[in-house]
Amino acid sequence: MMSLLAFLNPSEVNALLLSALTSVGVALLCLPPGIAVAWLLARRQFFGKTLLDTAVHLPLVLPPVVVGYALLAVLGRNGVVGSALRTMGIEVAFTPWAVVIAGAVMAFPLLVRSARLAFEAVDPNLEDAARTLGKSALATWWRVSLPLATPGIAAGTLLCFARALGEFGATITFAGNIEGSTRTLPLLIFTELQSPGGELRVGRLVAISVVIALVALVLSERGARKLRGQQAHRSRGTS
Repeated sequence: MMSLLAFLNPSEVNALLLSALTSVGVALLCLPPGIAVAWLLARRQFFGKTLLDTAVHLPLVLPPVVVGYALLAVLGRNGVVGSALRTMGIEVAFTPWAVVIAGAVMAFPLLVRSARLAFEAVDPNLEDAARTLGKSALATWWRVSLPLATPGIAAGTLLCFARALGEFGATITFAGNIEGSTRTLPLLIFTELQSPGGELRVGRLVAISVVIALVALVLSERGARKLRGQQAHRSRGTS
């Protein structure tokens, strides 16, 4: 890692570190609610389930700029929630926190989709057997459902990280493009492309982005393979 940073100038190092740290923050922020929502959609029937499912996946089909504008309308300085936070001395928009929030909103659906498939692949008979042996619903979820769904959850978390790392539209709208504060790797690439001769300088930044994304996708695919193996085993067991 240090040898890589030695080839980058200070602004590139700042953008790379900010992207890495905020993407990790996005993954950690999305993980608990992502698991909860995924399990709810996979295992429960309730009024408004379709509405919840639609709301969760809406950022996948909306233009990222629209998502960024919606966040600005809610959490901006004059937004519905942002104005109240401002009276308490809390600023969200155009800060590193805005980078994390924008990335989380855009990446959350990928984690939920992967985790939901993972929970759906868990054999309900195993959960029934655990409850028959005296385990509570919480203990069954913790000791049976969650461990079996872990490969899919891990794959979704990696996809969440990779999506946050490449987020651009919602970030530049809600967090801005402030050097040293909110300028992530994609925003730095955009900035360089707007400057004279920038096309010649972005090659290494693009290469770094591609390598990180490929590593995340490879690791995610390994988790998906384990999940497909569980599904195949379940199919053989029920046939």
